[in-house]
Amino acid sequence: MSLNAKLQMLNTKLENTKKIYKIEGMDCDSCATLLELDLEDAGIKNCRCSYPKKTLEIYEDHDEIKVVEIISKSGYSISNE
Repeated sequence: MSLNAKLQMLNTKLENTKKIYKIEGMDCDSCATLLELDLEDAGIKNCRCSYPKKTLEIYEDHDEIKVVEIISKSGYSISNE
């Protein structure tokens, strides 16, 4: 299998497992970074939080209840986009 085919397969898999949440209450980029670190501490390594977009993207299977608990404990609101 060629490298391009493998990359395409990987991108398809990531798109199929990507979940996007709306995050309310962040004040700056540091808030987004801290949320990423909190999620990483909880075992969710493949995520990206964006302050300008007010979103959290998770690129792996994860426990949604755990994510909601972590975000809520940090003082933010979370909802499905």
